[in-house]
Amino acid sequence: MKIIHAPHPATRNSKLITILGPTASGKTTFAAHLASRLDGEIISADSRQIYRGMDIGTGKDLADYRVNSKQIRYHLIDIRDAGDRYTLFNYQHDFHKVYNDILSRNKKPILCGGTGLYIESVLKGYHLPDVPQNPELRKKLESKSLDELAQILASYKKLHNTTDTDTKKRAIRAIEIADFQSKNRPSELDYPPVESVIIGINIDRNSRRQKISSRLKKRLDEGMIDEVKMLLNKGISPENLIYYGLEYKFVTLHVIGEISYEEMFSQLEIAIHQFAKRQMTWFRGMEKRGFTIHWLDFSLPVSEKIDKVFTIIKNS
Repeated sequence: MKIIHAPHPATRNSKLITILGPTASGKTTFAAHLASRLDGEIISADSRQIYRGMDIGTGKDLADYRVNSKQIRYHLIDIRDAGDRYTLFNYQHDFHKVYNDILSRNKKPILCGGTGLYIESVLKGYHLPDVPQNPELRKKLESKSLDELAQILASYKKLHNTTDTDTKKRAIRAIEIADFQSKNRPSELDYPPVESVIIGINIDRNSRRQKISSRLKKRLDEGMIDEVKMLLNKGISPENLIYYGLEYKFVTLHVIGEISYEEMFSQLEIAIHQFAKRQMTWFRGMEKRGFTIHWLDFSLPVSEKIDKVFTIIKNS
């Protein structure tokens, strides 16, 4: 006899639940278990898991979406080919299309991810026109160093994201967006803000570092280097892969012979630790910008976390 859990009555008031946290905090596993209890579906907020073929490097652990032999439906994963250009504007559009579809079927939408900019853009309803390329500006910026580009980007009031200074290509695009926004006054919001109860998975620094290091070794053992070679063999340029940063940046540099395996591992490990720190900085910034994030300790049993979520929603 199959037991079906009815949605907890405390979750009926809020249409959206958001689960966020830094990399290696276990947020996806928890979101899947919560979705199982609530008859919910997960909307991914991960800027790299949208790409097909980029599986190991992005931590696209699809097995996490299976809970007690039940497949949890997920969205905005594997929706674009690697190498495609995908903007924040595209994400907003795709999110609302999926969000409204989930609500229309009386399911509970759960937004889950670590890309703070994606999360904040849909919760606040950012007005983000699809910024066109500016060839003249790009030509002026091409000769600049990465440090110079970072300084130019910092001169604008609204920075796109700290990760935009990882590579020259990212920095130039971020300046292009910031320049466009500084010269074009926003009109009415394209999408309304979305009310959400926000749950943060908090993991202490030492545990986070240990989990990141062990997970990196595991992903390399699972074939992350072969995955990058496969993407390059498909015709994706090294520059495009390096653009995605982190695993794809350093593994690509190793594959094309610019750094050794030891250099790749060491530099990548440091970069992921720095990335997790930036994620937490973004989430703390969200709190300063008016968002209420209810933090749960990562080490709590899943059932206890779920009970706490129900209590939080009931009292919200």
